[in-house]
Amino acid sequence: MAAIMGRSGGGRRRRSIGEINMVPFIDVMLVLLVIFMVTAPLITTGVVDLPSVGKSAQRPNKVIEVIVGSDEQLKLKVDGSEPAAATLRDLVARVRQGQGGDADAPVVISADRNVKYEAVVKVMDTLQRAGVKRVGLSVKQASG
Repeated sequence: MAAIMGRSGGGRRRRSIGEINMVPFIDVMLVLLVIFMVTAPLITTGVVDLPSVGKSAQRPNKVIEVIVGSDEQLKLKVDGSEPAAATLRDLVARVRQGQGGDADAPVVISADRNVKYEAVVKVMDTLQRAGVKRVGLSVKQASG
């Protein structure tokens, strides 16, 4: 019997466990979750401060206006003349003709409120790719 007792050494050896104890990890995650839930409503959302539209000091000599109607039809108006129908294909040639060799003559795009943004961007992109330098958007002046 002594031989049996001698082998065991009177005590048991502990084997190391090869698993990760998840309880502390879960406790930390729950504390972080509570902290984020409490602080999230306190964070203020960023306010976008859009630029205001100012009035220009003087009106340019020659203004070419591209009007995009609610049906996405294009019209070209040069210096307050009657608007003439135009297509996207011949728009660049007609704008250059309206500029009369003055590459700095501004081109203003006016669009109906109900026109898709994509139609306005197509017109602007077509003009800019063709090398028209000054392309802008017409805006309605805020009353008051």
